[in-house]
Amino acid sequence: MAVAELVASRRGGVIGPFIPALRSPELTRRLQRLGEYLRYDAAVPPKLREMAILLTAHEWRQGFEWHVHAPIALQAGLGADLIAAIADGRTPSSMDRGESLVHEFFSQLNRDHAVDDPTYEAAVGEFGEKGVVDLIAVIGYYATLAMLMNVAQTEAEGLRPKA
Repeated sequence: MAVAELVASRRGGVIGPFIPALRSPELTRRLQRLGEYLRYDAAVPPKLREMAILLTAHEWRQGFEWHVHAPIALQAGLGADLIAAIADGRTPSSMDRGESLVHEFFSQLNRDHAVDDPTYEAAVGEFGEKGVVDLIAVIGYYATLAMLMNVAQTEAEGLRPKA
């Protein structure tokens, strides 16, 4: 049932994190549904969702997610120089307001396990409360996927875990 749902979803197959997740089919079904919302319909603009995904992939040293999402981020309008800076672990030198907010929000959340009031208020002003909650969920969801793949030693191409 979980495999059929993955194949029928926008993903179109069982790849990357869903290979190790299949050991818990009900979790896989729920992850897939949550991920479909967060990736495609979250209340954060697509390029900023992708930026959060890349920041998370870099933080967790997750090659599969990077391999999949860097081209999507570029297509969604994230600049190549910004993507390169994230890949290098540098703070991008030039960001628009939304990008700066995502970067600061992500940095504080990962470093401090919280965000300060000014950052939270700025994010609510830019994305709304729903957008802030969705941004937190995007970061947490992709961290969960990264953990699954890192433990399963998923290769960067992500088609199957290492034996």
